[in-house]
Amino acid sequence: MRSFIYPLLLFVFLSGCATYRPLQRELRQNPQLTDHAIGFALYDWERQEMVVQHNASHYFTPASNTKLFSFYAGLVTLGDSIPALRYLTRADSLVFWGTGDPLLLNQNQPDTTVLRFLRNRPEKLVFSPANFSGSRLGPGWAWDDFNDDYSAEVVPLPLYGNFVRFISPDRVARLDVEPRFFRDSLSAVSARKFSKSIQRDENSNRFDRPAAIRPFMQDVPFRWSPELAARLLSDTLHRTVSTAPIRFDRAAKTLYSQPADSLYKRMLQVSDNTLAEHLMLLCSSMQDTLNTTVGIQTILKTHLADLPDKPLWVDGSGLSRYNLVTPRSIISLLQKIYRKVPQERLFQLLAIGGSTGTIQRVYKTDRPFVFAKSGSMTGVYNLSGYLITKKGKLLLFSLMNNNFAGSVSDMRNRTAAFLTKIYQKY
Repeated sequence: MRSFIYPLLLFVFLSGCATYRPLQRELRQNPQLTDHAIGFALYDWERQEMVVQHNASHYFTPASNTKLFSFYAGLVTLGDSIPALRYLTRADSLVFWGTGDPLLLNQNQPDTTVLRFLRNRPEKLVFSPANFSGSRLGPGWAWDDFNDDYSAEVVPLPLYGNFVRFISPDRVARLDVEPRFFRDSLSAVSARKFSKSIQRDENSNRFDRPAAIRPFMQDVPFRWSPELAARLLSDTLHRTVSTAPIRFDRAAKTLYSQPADSLYKRMLQVSDNTLAEHLMLLCSSMQDTLNTTVGIQTILKTHLADLPDKPLWVDGSGLSRYNLVTPRSIISLLQKIYRKVPQERLFQLLAIGGSTGTIQRVYKTDRPFVFAKSGSMTGVYNLSGYLITKKGKLLLFSLMNNNFAGSVSDMRNRTAAFLTKIYQKY
């Protein structure tokens, strides 16, 4: 009997390998896939095995694929709701510490739980930033991105998403500023003759308006400080908020706000860097400190120690080029996420091909089949996630494209063409 079983198992294994052999061949021979650094890993969920590996153990710059790691960190660290504030009463004062919750008055996804709480407290309000030990910018971030909305500062108490929104609804001189607190920080006339957008002074909250007003909307990060945070809260609450470097007290209570999925969904679908960075602060707050590095190292040691290749993971968003990860480690991460989150919920959180998020303009079919996280920057386009084939097979994939000289949109289309073939064939 044994002599019969072994050849049968060998036949099944070789047949499975042959099924996916055309993909291996295309990865080696298709000029659309061979003119740059590329890594690919494909995992068959039903068979519980890796069926295609092409440079899968090589390290690549993940860009916003890093957010999958941050997402998993939130899943294993936070509960169903976001911890919005830590607080306790001392004499006649309410001392509160931030948790890194990025939704307070965020103009893209506002939450007012903290405002309602603070507005109704009878005590004097005292904000302490003493539990924050991180850096306002991530390691490896480009210094000249300070004016761009994807490079907002990392802080213990984010307000308004840490950016000022400028809106010109028409071609007249009108320019709306939110929060209104910053209206007086906007120059009357641009000093930059050829500027077509709002430009902030690198080291202060002075904003230079464009020479010619046109219909536009622009989000510009502001320079955060504890004093500015207190003034913004005071302006909104219409009551005084002071600051003091009071050491964090572990007896502090926790105020919870929105469901965690509300943060995950926007972070994953539109690739919001600010949410991702502060998610890692939220994770580290469970250890009574706010420090991205502490949060990352804890997750790596306690939940990701069994990855095939240890990632070099330095920030929450993937904005840093110091991040390095292999496709097969991302597959392992995707397995962990899939086991943690029911499929229906998970697929609604991710970007959906042809429907939502960063991949809504590709993978156009009657029925969505790609549920994934993209990651892009100059010379980088990656996509990792889940694919339901035409025959109903669930595949986990990670396709990483690095070091190409063409446009990201072109590489996005190449990636879509390759994955669509997998959808149709398997």
